[in-house]
Amino acid sequence: MKLSAFHFDLPDELIAKHPAEYRDESRLMVLNRKEQTIEHKQFKDVIDYFDDGDLMILNNTKVFPARMYGNKEKTGARIEVFLLRELNAENRLWDVLVDPARKIRIGNKLFFGEDDSLVAEVIDNTTSRGRTLRFLYDGSYEEFRKKLDQLGETPIPKHLNREVDEEDAERFQTIYAKEEGAVAAPTAGLHFSKHLMKRLEIKGIDFSEITLHIGLGTFNPVEVEDLSKHKMDSEQISISQDTCDRVNNAINTKRRVCAVGTTVMRTIESSVSSNDRLNPYDGWTNKFIFPPYDFRIANSMITNLHPSKSTLMMQVAAFAGFDFLMEAYQEAIKEGYKFSTYGDAMLII
Repeated sequence: MKLSAFHFDLPDELIAKHPAEYRDESRLMVLNRKEQTIEHKQFKDVIDYFDDGDLMILNNTKVFPARMYGNKEKTGARIEVFLLRELNAENRLWDVLVDPARKIRIGNKLFFGEDDSLVAEVIDNTTSRGRTLRFLYDGSYEEFRKKLDQLGETPIPKHLNREVDEEDAERFQTIYAKEEGAVAAPTAGLHFSKHLMKRLEIKGIDFSEITLHIGLGTFNPVEVEDLSKHKMDSEQISISQDTCDRVNNAINTKRRVCAVGTTVMRTIESSVSSNDRLNPYDGWTNKFIFPPYDFRIANSMITNLHPSKSTLMMQVAAFAGFDFLMEAYQEAIKEGYKFSTYGDAMLII
């Protein structure tokens, strides 16, 4: 398929700037692939589509406060530093993006905090992801990480065009987040409230967890018309033996297996055995899923409504069916559904 096939016009007012008042009261569009029907519900109605023994797979990654602001030595110019990935804990080395990038050279020092209590030196600017910084800090590693947390802010997407507020620290995080390492939230999971999860458990729905630490590569624009030429950035994933046992048991007993989000779907499709069962894995994935694609683990998925031409939208099109998804998106626009990070949700069965 070609990139241009995934274009659609989305009015600006349908990009959600803020989350719904209550997590589980965002809207839910239910797509039934077999019947080719579309229903309009609230997210908490998702419980009606699952039965005792069905399984939901969650991404338990936790977003850390990755966006920081420093001042360049001598000029005092304000520089945004976006922490992407820790390269070496002992040497305090991080891959980062800097903005404005043109002002930053190897050897430049950046000062953070009102008292300049944290200093970083640029030691490399040739990485594909931006720059490599060495943070200069005398305290222990634990104190250093605490300092990063103090100086960083919740990395809500730039396209929201607004300042971070107090609400974001809580709402740009799933309620089951535990493994720190993501710079963006697994957005499908943002709709789950404690109350809804308790109701699902009481009904007999099982949960298992994987980890995919979301990097900014997930959101990189596709710049080639031939999708097979697009390269995804690698992201760290982990699938435990316990998760495999639960997932494979659900498959063997013909239960509904639901991937909660595109990150979960990419993770489980990255480690499949020859007999279509899930294997444990710790490592990296750069899997890019677009139509046509034969999914082997999950038979349902929960996802948000994604921007035009995004890799996220392409993966969902592969699962729902391209024509059916395009029809659903047009209906969503007509019905005023909200798109993107803080937007509404979709259940595909």
